Amino acid sequence: MKYKVVVFGVKDTSENIVEFIQGQICPVDLVITISPEVTKKNQVSGYKGLSILTEKYGIPVHEADSYFLTDEKTQKFMRENEFDIGISMGWQRLIPPSVLDAFRYGIYGFHGNCGYLPFGRGRSPLNWSIILGDTRFNLNMFRYDEKADSPNIFATEMFSITPHDDIRTAQYKNMICSKNLIRKLLKAYAEDNIVIRTESKDYDSWYNKRTAADGKIDFRGRTRDIYNLIRGVAAPFPGAYAMIGEEKVTVWEAHPFDEMIDFSAYAPGEVIDIFDEKPVVRTVDGSLLIDRYESTRQIAVGDVLV
Repeated sequence: MKYKVVVFGVKDTSENIVEFIQGQICPVDLVITISPEVTKKNQVSGYKGLSILTEKYGIPVHEADSYFLTDEKTQKFMRENEFDIGISMGWQRLIPPSVLDAFRYGIYGFHGNCGYLPFGRGRSPLNWSIILGDTRFNLNMFRYDEKADSPNIFATEMFSITPHDDIRTAQYKNMICSKNLIRKLLKAYAEDNIVIRTESKDYDSWYNKRTAADGKIDFRGRTRDIYNLIRGVAAPFPGAYAMIGEEKVTVWEAHPFDEMIDFSAYAPGEVIDIFDEKPVVRTVDGSLLIDRYESTRQIAVGDVLV
């Protein structure tokens, strides 16, 4: 059987993209995802089963028995069918050559950073961009090969990261740009005119994988760095956190309070005051107002967050 447009995914963003293509561009002929059993052996962040797409739209869903698509069921499926073009959304693994070679026009994914690939390869690029204080995000749509985030660029879309953005608003902007890129790709596919740019003058660099432990706040740091960390790992991610004794305090929202008032009588991390039921905390170069936090106890004046 021949499948023209195929979507790879394991998350709610994958479902969103399928619904977008199906409703606004062209039919989606197949969705490739992983079976729920795979999640018992592999950590799959934000996993959502996509078999519901068969019920909603009549789209066939192939559930692979390996996140790496190397299981015999998937390999056999690839050998016995024909495929035109694939779009990967929320697929956090490399795709093997045996699957890549089965697609006549290739498989395309997304990766972004403040610059241009191969700069900024690796994990959690949008989180890292906010944490590092970047003010723009360049979303690349690239054609997969056997390497991670290769600079086989079809097209790019750029959006700003403002001082008021957090990871949720940035994800929303990212989704808008992703849909714009998909429109361009499927138009080029329909016209048999997909052009890939492979030359890049940028240097190779990598973002490391992030874990929940990387959200630990060090109030000995600069206010702006702490603020960027908090907004970069906010919900739906695990959140930034600090400790008061044995109590964990997850900080969901905060913003710089003041950098001129003399708070030298307080230690970094010490709660200076409570303003409008919100803690004001000393940092090395000023102070931070915690707008929303989660803890088993209320933060009080004199508490020290470490």
